[in-house]
Amino acid sequence: MRKILVSMALAAGMMAYAGGFRVSLQGVKQLAMAHTSAHAEDASVAFFNPAGISFIPAKLSVAAGGFGVSNKITYQNTSTLQQTETDNPLGTPIYAAIAYKMMDNVSIGFSFSTPFGSTIEWPSAWEGKEIVQKLELKSYFFQPMVSIKLAPWASFGASYIYAKGKVDWTKALTQYGGQLNLLDDTASGHGFGFGFYFQPDNKWDVSLAYRSPVDMKAKEGKATFMVPSSLYTNLNLVSTAGVDNFKATLPLVDEYTIGLTYKVTQKWLISADYNYHGWERYSKLTLAFDKAPAAAATNPSNPTVLTSPKNFKNSSSVRIGTQYAFNDMIFGRLGWYYDQSTYADKDFISETPSFDNYVITGGVGFKFNKLGVDLSGAYAMPKSRTFNNPNLNFAGQAKADVFYFGLGLSYNAF
Repeated sequence: MRKILVSMALAAGMMAYAGGFRVSLQGVKQLAMAHTSAHAEDASVAFFNPAGISFIPAKLSVAAGGFGVSNKITYQNTSTLQQTETDNPLGTPIYAAIAYKMMDNVSIGFSFSTPFGSTIEWPSAWEGKEIVQKLELKSYFFQPMVSIKLAPWASFGASYIYAKGKVDWTKALTQYGGQLNLLDDTASGHGFGFGFYFQPDNKWDVSLAYRSPVDMKAKEGKATFMVPSSLYTNLNLVSTAGVDNFKATLPLVDEYTIGLTYKVTQKWLISADYNYHGWERYSKLTLAFDKAPAAAATNPSNPTVLTSPKNFKNSSSVRIGTQYAFNDMIFGRLGWYYDQSTYADKDFISETPSFDNYVITGGVGFKFNKLGVDLSGAYAMPKSRTFNNPNLNFAGQAKADVFYFGLGLSYNAF
């Protein structure tokens, strides 16, 4: 029974890294308009669609920004009505991009972003301590790209993605009188993106983009069992002071995006996006340990390999945003979007809580000749969930409170 509990906990923690959640914070200006994508005003379009850099109205464009993410998750035991809240640190996603027009019909660019990740910290003695106490997930995407104008009104672009990732996860091992930490900060993977961008007239921008899945390969993971040394023999770890190695392939999902921007007047525009995410790739996760018998109870012939079902489902989001230019210098922005949860109630996990999410966004932008300064904020209203996860033997109710704010800078040299 103890080995079964350890196996479930290991699977849950690594599933969080694999499933994680998509962090839609790759442009401060875009967030203010519900994180819509059909905006080719500066280099920040590079992450959303490499084809868009062909339509930036500058020879050289640079954009960078950062966000603060304040989030609190509340768990309630529906039998005792006892509540537990997370004590999460402020999240700080960042992005940077540059685009350069080499010729009238050829542009090159580079994007750096953090599109997957989160940090969650529960009290060390809370009811779900055997599932998670603290989990930090990070991903870094590096994307060189090229865009070619096929016509004055149409372009095609493609990018190569090199990704780096980190997971640092701690949980309680009550039956062993200690804790387990899983750490890997060398995981890497590769992918690609491509898209088409159209400006058929001075009223419309149309963006069609695809970003491939990225399989993050963790080859040097360390599993540290912080338990009494007398129990090391139970885990085949006598000579390694409670430390084992593990390997896993951890997928980050693909994304399809359709974006539209319509200029109602010279001062007023409306944007809309539809995003589709292939979370169904997470049908299962396989972990391979060097020594620890993580799966001894279910696979005696190969006790160091654990395969666990995940039950993620594909999801989508709908986004609507608007911008109004009060004058040539000051711009006001608003938006709203709906983002689906990545799993059903019965599959709820406290490492990366997922909710059906309604978000209101807003912000202002300022232009000072070649320099742009953008501020944005967003308030999320996740729908609470009542769950009973039989794989983890964990049930209750969860709700969340999330707020984002961001500061971005851009520079266009004409």
